Amino acid sequence: MDANSRRWSSPQTLLYSRDAAWNFMGPRADFGLVIQSSFSNSHLARLRFTCTTVLCYLAETDTAPIPISLTKQAVIRNMPVKASDKPVKNASGRYDNVDFRKAAGFKYPPVKCSYNRRDVLLFANAIGVSADERHFLYELHPRFAAFPTFPINLFFKTTDQDVYDFIKKCTPTDVPGTPPFDAQRSVDGERGIEIVNPVPVSSDGLDLEIHQKVLGVYDKGGSMILEAEQELLDVRTGTVYVRMTSTAFGMGQGGYGGPRGPSRPSPRIPDRAPDAVHVFRTTPELALLYRLCGDYNPMHADDEFGRRAGFKGHILQGLGTWNIAAHGILRELGGSDPARFKAFTARFKSVVYPGETLETRMWKVGIEKGCDVVMFETVVREDGRVALSNGQCKILQASAGSKL
Repeated sequence: MDANSRRWSSPQTLLYSRDAAWNFMGPRADFGLVIQSSFSNSHLARLRFTCTTVLCYLAETDTAPIPISLTKQAVIRNMPVKASDKPVKNASGRYDNVDFRKAAGFKYPPVKCSYNRRDVLLFANAIGVSADERHFLYELHPRFAAFPTFPINLFFKTTDQDVYDFIKKCTPTDVPGTPPFDAQRSVDGERGIEIVNPVPVSSDGLDLEIHQKVLGVYDKGGSMILEAEQELLDVRTGTVYVRMTSTAFGMGQGGYGGPRGPSRPSPRIPDRAPDAVHVFRTTPELALLYRLCGDYNPMHADDEFGRRAGFKGHILQGLGTWNIAAHGILRELGGSDPARFKAFTARFKSVVYPGETLETRMWKVGIEKGCDVVMFETVVREDGRVALSNGQCKILQASAGSKL
């Protein structure tokens, strides 16, 4: 999109086969990619990413198109990075002065956040909370509560109480020793959240900020991987409410001899029937509703924009699917009690269209510190494709938690 004319350019496309993705990422790359962007090259040249968000998916098939997101890194202004720590692009298109080790521990400027009870109510409606869970839907309920994953969208919303121009909010971000992420070849791999303290029903009387730091930048199979952690806290008291994690994959953007990073085995779904299943039929209007929670990317509202990116029309937000699954697990295994929801993480696998039916399958696989450890996956019922994989959740056991 040209910043002056506000007109969308023709899609720029890169194609990776499943085998190529495997060569890039090793065992973590159980996907093929078709990465498409509807932004002009001149616009992309002005974008640098440390955590791509929401609209990037790990594809299920070799031909599934993948849109590239513009991150809500938008609201973060550049932390000054010393010239000696900045990679420099050379004539080959690669970068000199790259040292991924310099990135670990890098802290971004704080992001101010605020929200009201209406925002909390809207979020609950947008992720499919039911009428019999009135404590999430009615502000005068004696146990009125924010759904525990509500903060995941605050990095989008920040302090805005009105819609905003999603594109204009995208600004460059420099990370020491790390080349800028190429938006055309970057995907949002995983998102996670840990509930440290109950999420307030509004920010009234609080001075909320998101503090983000780089956990590490890694070089695996020719790809660049950036893992980051975010904390939502009240800076007046130091109270941390949630910790969130994100993993960004820069496909084909590594190969600089950097550290490979930690090795994590992929969880295996048990070879038995699930312990619980949650089915949620999305509506054709759902993406239009969920965008009011803060994600105003036109990919979720404009059918023509979606078609230009290779889709049938507009698509559901990735975090929309992610939050619908979180709600399903808490409802089925946690009695809809927000005090029992402790942690949740999942990998984005493929896109979902509004109107499709999401089925979240859950398996209890152990107990950890009084919590049931749950593995899950979310599939699209209509054709069986996987929307979320590598899902893990921790639900406090009923005997140890509060009861509604």
